[in-house]
Amino acid sequence: MSMPFHARFRLSTMMFLQFAVWGAWFSVGFSYFNEDLKFGPGIAGHLFGLLWLACIVSPFVGGQIADRWFPTQYFLAIAHLVGGVLLLVMARTTDSTTMLILMAFYTLLYAPTLPLVNSLAFHHLTDPDRQFGAIRVFGTLGWIVAGVGLTLWRHLSDPAFLQELGGFGLTGEWFGRLWDLWWAPSAAGLKGDLLLLAGGCSLLYGLFALTLPSTPPKKSAENPLAFLGALKLLKDPNFAVFLAIAFIVTTELQFYFLLTNDFFVKSLHMSPANVPMVMTIAQLAEIIAMWWLLPVAIKKIGLRWTLALGVIAWPLRYVIFAIGQPTWLVVASLAFHGFGYAFFFVASQIYVNNAAHSDIRASAQSLLTLVTLGVGMWIGTQISVFVLSYFTDVAGGTNWTAVFLVPCVLTAACAVAYLVFFKPPEKQLKAEGEAA
Repeated sequence: MSMPFHARFRLSTMMFLQFAVWGAWFSVGFSYFNEDLKFGPGIAGHLFGLLWLACIVSPFVGGQIADRWFPTQYFLAIAHLVGGVLLLVMARTTDSTTMLILMAFYTLLYAPTLPLVNSLAFHHLTDPDRQFGAIRVFGTLGWIVAGVGLTLWRHLSDPAFLQELGGFGLTGEWFGRLWDLWWAPSAAGLKGDLLLLAGGCSLLYGLFALTLPSTPPKKSAENPLAFLGALKLLKDPNFAVFLAIAFIVTTELQFYFLLTNDFFVKSLHMSPANVPMVMTIAQLAEIIAMWWLLPVAIKKIGLRWTLALGVIAWPLRYVIFAIGQPTWLVVASLAFHGFGYAFFFVASQIYVNNAAHSDIRASAQSLLTLVTLGVGMWIGTQISVFVLSYFTDVAGGTNWTAVFLVPCVLTAACAVAYLVFFKPPEKQLKAEGEAA
């Protein structure tokens, strides 16, 4: 059954803005807190860890509210309008204690919205297996637009680049000077630009959320505490194995999110202004995987093998990072992140939707968020900061090969464990009108 265009447009725009807000600051945020504001890796790690701690709390907030008390679209609107204001204030904050307080409040608002956009989308999709990937891919587009937009903003904040751009001329010499300024800007960008961009996107999203399809709570549901019903899914050994592996894989993702920017700048000698746009290679690959490869893979090889291929992609990326050369191969390996994200995490959301009864699906998605984006990412933040510090000498030099071999080994072990232990029944691997 097809979905009306207006519904598809609104759900797609919701995903676009949801991840544009996140993508604007997240990819380069650790370096901003650590290097630009001079907070140091410890404080920067705590700032990033707050989002994951908030994701631990979010199932008790977002899932419960959406399943029982409050229309999802209004919760999204309030969270992003208030969150946008907090981001704009954070952009002008240079004190670490104040930043920690503001980030704590912001993440408590943002974290519940991550699973809720999924549950809202699933609520209005007529064929989730086929339609969810095509809707979710707009979230990846939002992340890309935010990354490219931040890079362009930083270049347009460089007076030398603007001056050269103003002297437009179709000559090889002019293009050469412009190229040199692109890869080696003469000035740093506007301080806090990543948070200003995120704040503006969040305010826009908050207003747009008011137009989303109505998704009221199920007040007549059998279980008044939906999250407790979601916890019962852990009685299924396959679901428990799935969550355990998803947890370990997620801890290793922080090596990518936190350290890639510094790795590219310090090891590959890339300009900080260009890193946000270069890192969108991962999201471009994610679009191809999500929009084209994911539906084909689910249909041809099934959800189990689709998830397995997603896990395998990450050790391939980390082993190339560990080798660290040639530069083109390291940059190209970012595509493995996009492939892995689509094949594992997006497919995971489909699997959880299939495994959970409709009465608890919002809370089941929140449970997945708790285990992965919550506990997994928080522990991963601590591990990655510890490993970075351990392999960095007193002079500031980092043994990047040793750093990236750690997640390489762990994700490879997860891939083997997944293939051996995860064997769910067929009814959990394909969408049905009412999941078990």
